[in-house]
Amino acid sequence: MQITDIRIRHVAAEGKLRAYVTVTFDDCFVVHNVKIIEGKTGIFIAMPSRKTKTGEYKDVAHPIHSGFRNELQEQILATFRASESSGPEAEGDRFGQTESSSGAAASEPESVVANAVDE
Repeated sequence: MQITDIRIRHVAAEGKLRAYVTVTFDDCFVVHNVKIIEGKTGIFIAMPSRKTKTGEYKDVAHPIHSGFRNELQEQILATFRASESSGPEAEGDRFGQTESSSGAAASEPESVVANAVDE
């Protein structure tokens, strides 16, 4: 399974939450609301979750293997860091394009789109 698209939506001043991420896999499956969180030792991703009746949070979707989770986190955080360093005037994917992989223009003013490359 390949990550084929990463979209970053920066969040202004909401505590430790830095951004929301949408990740597309193999151009056919999407996961919304992955969060980038500022922790005590740096930034990390949190998978989308929902609150149960008992007050616990349970992941809605998550990687099964730690190797894939590490790969997912590395690609998301690399895209996030690139979007921070390029500033809002350089929105688009990490290759400098301003269209998503479907050819549609990016519609959210603070989103960054990145098309993953097989490495």
